[in-house]
Order: sequence, then C-alpha cells, then structure tokens
Amino acid sequence: MNAYLSEQEKLSHPYYRIMELKGDELNEKLNSWKRSELIDWLCWNDRNGVYTDEDSLREFGNILSKERAIEIITEMINEP
Repeated sequence: MNAYLSEQEKLSHPYYRIMELKGDELNEKLNSWKRSELIDWLCWNDRNGVYTDEDSLREFGNILSKERAIEIITEMINEP
C-alpha cells in the first residue's frame, strides 16, 4: 500500500482541504464544524497533542473549547 497520497487524493480529503484555506474562508469553515470534528482534526494532525476530553481532563483539568480548538487549528495552518 502506498503511504503517500497524491495531490488529487489530498484535495478530496476534508482534513487536507481545510489546510488550503486562509483568512475568513478558513474561519467560516472551522466555525461550521462541530467541536468533536475540530478535535478529530487536531488529533489527526498532531498525534502527540492533548486534545481529547479524557486526555485534557487528565493533563490540564479542563476540556478544549470549540473556540480554542479553532485558534489552535488556525495557528497550525498559518504557521510557515
């Protein structure tokens, strides 16, 4: 099995497509996602991060809000 996705495959996958957006378009798309979808993306993009409710409660004593998840994703996508 090929471990690499073609550009066409990437563009058809929502997790990759979101990384092509910028500014208001990115913000609008992220705000349309449910909190659970944002957390799924974060876990997919950063397997070593602490994003799930269980992990966040254990590590920090609280859960990741939708607003903070959007901020983190936006930072990840916009970093050079």
